[in-house]
Amino acid sequence: MLDKSKIPNLKVIAFDADDTLFINETYFDETEKKFCGLMEDYLSHQGISKELFKIEIDNLKLYGYGIKGYILSMIEAAMNISNNTIPVEVIEKIIRYGKELLEKPIVLLDGVEETLESLYGRYKLIVATKGDLLDQRRKLHNSGLGHYFHHIEVMSDKQEVDYLDLIKRLEIKPEEFFMIGNSLKSDVLPVLAIGGHAVHIPFHTTWAHEKIDHKVEHKNFKALNTITEVLPLLEL
Repeated sequence: MLDKSKIPNLKVIAFDADDTLFINETYFDETEKKFCGLMEDYLSHQGISKELFKIEIDNLKLYGYGIKGYILSMIEAAMNISNNTIPVEVIEKIIRYGKELLEKPIVLLDGVEETLESLYGRYKLIVATKGDLLDQRRKLHNSGLGHYFHHIEVMSDKQEVDYLDLIKRLEIKPEEFFMIGNSLKSDVLPVLAIGGHAVHIPFHTTWAHEKIDHKVEHKNFKALNTITEVLPLLEL
């Protein structure tokens, strides 16, 4: 568990964006259900989801994370599932689903603004998130939260090396870095591995790629239920 006495020199608090500050995965789930309904004449919904997920993972090295890569993966999945017989009208619908996903409203999660207001001015606050640069900056701008953050980092991935690069540019030590996010795989494990501090705040739905199958136990780790619980953890 995280011991407050262990972080007297804490300088930077980083927040993941999607499903930590505002809703994201819920919209992807809704889009996937529509995609499965569109393709259900070819395969079961379970089979369609499995094929789409496989293609998404295969394409990460080319497209990275984000909605635009997801749109391309849906089109590729539709072509594979239909054996390249999918009508152009279906492709048009998939593109429309993607555009609708890009235009979803920004819904802040409970307690987010209250927490940022309490931390603002006490620590350097940043966003450290994955995804498409343009889309993530748009969401942060539309969220109305941008003024709380000193820096916004849209990362191609969240591996140890990515966090080390970020910490180097912030000119701090790993033990002065505190990460808050909903993904144990991306927001917690790599940060703990480099000597930082991490908090996990689960969201009710998580992309399969971000799930892990073991419990996290580390002196610099804390699992919370809501983002507001960060405040008493930092004695605020």
